[in-house]
Amino acid sequence: MRRFVDVALGVAWRSIKKIATNPQLLFPSLIFPLFFFVAFAGGLSSVGNVPGFDFPSGYTAFQFVFVLLQASAFGGVFTGFGIAGDFENGFSRRLMLAAPSRLGILAGYTLAAMVRAAVVGVLLFVVALASGMQIDGSGVDLFGLIVLALLVNLTAAMWAAGVAMRLRSVQAGPAMQLPVFLILFLAPVYVPLDLLAGWIEAVAHLNPFTPLVEGGRDLISGGDFQPGLVYGIGVGLSALFLVWAVRGVRSAERAG
Repeated sequence: MRRFVDVALGVAWRSIKKIATNPQLLFPSLIFPLFFFVAFAGGLSSVGNVPGFDFPSGYTAFQFVFVLLQASAFGGVFTGFGIAGDFENGFSRRLMLAAPSRLGILAGYTLAAMVRAAVVGVLLFVVALASGMQIDGSGVDLFGLIVLALLVNLTAAMWAAGVAMRLRSVQAGPAMQLPVFLILFLAPVYVPLDLLAGWIEAVAHLNPFTPLVEGGRDLISGGDFQPGLVYGIGVGLSALFLVWAVRGVRSAERAG
């Protein structure tokens, strides 16, 4: 266990330091979520006036939840890019030869992804509150929203890590990013699920991300939250892709 913790903390510290000292990695992860929040919550605020839109906390809070979960997901995906880059420059191969715990390496990258998600989440909260976002949920509800965002981050990080460990190249970027992008934007992004129509409604009902974003909106508005369904899906997806990522580590070991 001591070796596992030492390796995990070492990899996490290196990854966080690399992001914090590299503007090309730091600024996009901070600016893009803010851009989406301003574009969605500000530029599309009139959508909140359409008939049938009855979200009690207003359109800013409605969009904030989606942007928070989106930023958490892409924070996990960007960690996959970092893993692939470390394989390309030879660092990961040297690390896997030297580290006494292979799973500690995966845990370190995961911890770094969560730290990135936490920093972006705090920034989004500050900007949203400064813009007058209404929060009707309790402190417990907000804590539940944070846990939900971290589960989304973990799921996306494990998906991206599994891809990166198998392909070991930054050219695998589209394979990491595109599925996450499609799942996110085939959920109820701009209006509640009840206001969707046509094929997008059918797809949104089948999308596992839909209960997560709808549950997050229930939390921020103090609505009728279903913890068994929402957290059950979040934990289930995290566990599924954790297995995917661990098998990716085994694949990287076999490849040398």
